[in-house]
Order: sequence, then C-alpha cells, then structure tokens
Amino acid sequence: MSYSVQVLQVGRQELLGACVSYMARFDVWERFIFTMVVVRGEGKTVVINTGLPRDLSVLDPFWPQWTGERKIEVSEAERPLNALTRAGVDPAKVDVLIVSPLVYYATANIDLFPKAQICLLRRGWVDFNAPAHHYMDNMRAMCIPDNILRHLVTDAWPRVRLLQDEDSVLPGIRVFFSGVHHRSSMAICIETAKGTAIYSDSFFKFRNVEENIPIGYLENLEEAFLTYERVRDEKGLIIPAFDPEIFERYPGGVIA
Repeated sequence: MSYSVQVLQVGRQELLGACVSYMARFDVWERFIFTMVVVRGEGKTVVINTGLPRDLSVLDPFWPQWTGERKIEVSEAERPLNALTRAGVDPAKVDVLIVSPLVYYATANIDLFPKAQICLLRRGWVDFNAPAHHYMDNMRAMCIPDNILRHLVTDAWPRVRLLQDEDSVLPGIRVFFSGVHHRSSMAICIETAKGTAIYSDSFFKFRNVEENIPIGYLENLEEAFLTYERVRDEKGLIIPAFDPEIFERYPGGVIA
C-alpha cells in the first residue's frame, strides 16, 4: 500500500523555547504552527486532525495561565475549510478522520466531516471521560468543545472507532500510543513511496526526535525517550505536528 501525504498549515503562534525543549531555551521565542494532514490513496481520503476553533476567543480565559505562549493567529487561507479546499479535499467526502490528541487544535471541527469514520485513541477517550486525576477539569470544554462532545456521543457515535494502543486504521496506515504530550497522543504511520511517514504531537519539532530532546510541555518523560527511540528506529519521514521547518524539508508540505 502506498499513500500520498500533504501537511496543511492551519494557524501559527510563538512559544517560549522551554515549552518546546525540556528544561532549556527559556529566553528564546520560537515559531510554532498548527497542522492538519491529508492522506490519499487506495481509493480513500484520510484527514488527520481538524484545525483550530472557528472562534479563538474560547481560549481567552487561558492566556493569563499560558505565560509561555503568545496568542494564536489564523489567516483566512489557514482556516480549515479553506486549507482543505486548496488541497482539493471536500470534508463531506473524507472516508476516515484521525484525531490526536483530544485537544482544541485537533477536535474543534470534527462536525465538518459528516461521513468519515472518526478514529480516537481508546486510552485517550477513557482518560477524558474517566480521568484518574482531575487536573484538566477546568479545560475540559477547551479540549473537546461541548457541541463536539454532544455530536460524538449522539449523531456521530455510530462512526466513532476507538483505537487500541497498537492498531491498524487501513491497510498501510497504522497507529501506536506515543504519549509524552497527552494520554490521547498517537503516532500515525503511513506507508508512502518514499518510506513510512510518521506524524505525531509527541514531538513538536524535528530536533525533539533527532537530538533526543523531550518536549517542554510533557506529561511523561520516560515516554519521550521510548517514543523517540521507536520513531528513529522506523527510519521514516518524520512529521512533527508543530514545526515550521516541515515546509522547508518538504516543499509545499508534500511529504510523499
């Protein structure tokens, strides 16, 4: 099986370097982008993540707490529907939607995909609905907006697929629990003509994997070293979810 893979930029901001690199770069602001991925092949169209909320004011209560972040900016061209249209994708015809992690930049527009099978990590879904610790309770509606959560458990529920920690989405597209950033974080591995493309939010930038530097925003340090080692062992095409350098290494965001 061989698929084409294209990354779409759907927003941008700046973060302090310490958010990107564990215990380092406290005095540097770094460019940071938000992405969606379009995968095509074998008669299927797959989209990874759904872009930022249409109304970014929902994040306003959190900016005073997120002192390492500058506010997100989204141009008209970067809005999910516009970005998908430029890539030749009609959300109504998408076959599979993979959402990872269960956070606002991935979940906000799930309702734009009326026919897609919606793939979420079972571990992350359980953590969202029955968390062992309630430290994220004040951000619950920011992680999955209330209208999207209602949609998932009512109208869309027959299309929801909860993935195991090691699972196959389609022939040639597999996932594994990667953790590090969130309990719902996966690595999505896609077979292409150039090798295996690996997309994940468990590494923010190329250097996290290539230099073995854990991300600053992490929940589990050990998972970082285990995941990065596994990704390096794959010897594939790394796609960090937030690195502007994607478009320098892969012109036009075309991975393969």
